[in-house]
Amino acid sequence: MHPLEVEEALQTLTAIVDTREQPTSQLTKRLECFQRYERATLNAGDYSGKVLVNGDWLQLPVAIERKMNLDELCNNFCKQRPRFEREFNRAKENGVKMYLLVEGGNWESIYGGHYLSKMRSRSLVGSILTWLSRYGCQILMCNRKLTGQLIWDVLYYEARTYLLGMVVDETGQQDSSGAVDC
Repeated sequence: MHPLEVEEALQTLTAIVDTREQPTSQLTKRLECFQRYERATLNAGDYSGKVLVNGDWLQLPVAIERKMNLDELCNNFCKQRPRFEREFNRAKENGVKMYLLVEGGNWESIYGGHYLSKMRSRSLVGSILTWLSRYGCQILMCNRKLTGQLIWDVLYYEARTYLLGMVVDETGQQDSSGAVDC
């Protein structure tokens, strides 16, 4: 791809929202932050994205798993752990980079045990850090009001980085440096 084709493809970025995301007022607010979106069933995560490249849609190898708070995350590490592990294993096996986004969470609340779940703080810290190590995922925490914008920005920059990795220089060789003349 030529750098101009990358920019053209980025203009088609479409967020994919898993059909299992419940239709709430919070979802509506998140969707308002997306330039384009569609609902579809995802194999992993709640959000992913796609871009149009040479007339074909390319689904990005990235997914964002959103948790509404630390209590939901605790539940996933305790009662829902087998299902949660299967989802992250599927992503890893398919080469999908995962982000774990926790609304309203922060490390101070995690270490201080400032959540309703009875999961011990050290167990939650251990589970999160094990997940990051085992699945190579990234953790993001933000205020609920920023969730939609953060999801869109993650998808945009993941798409940009992925597409720039496909840039071909003037000799026909792939240039994976990601450098683009401005």
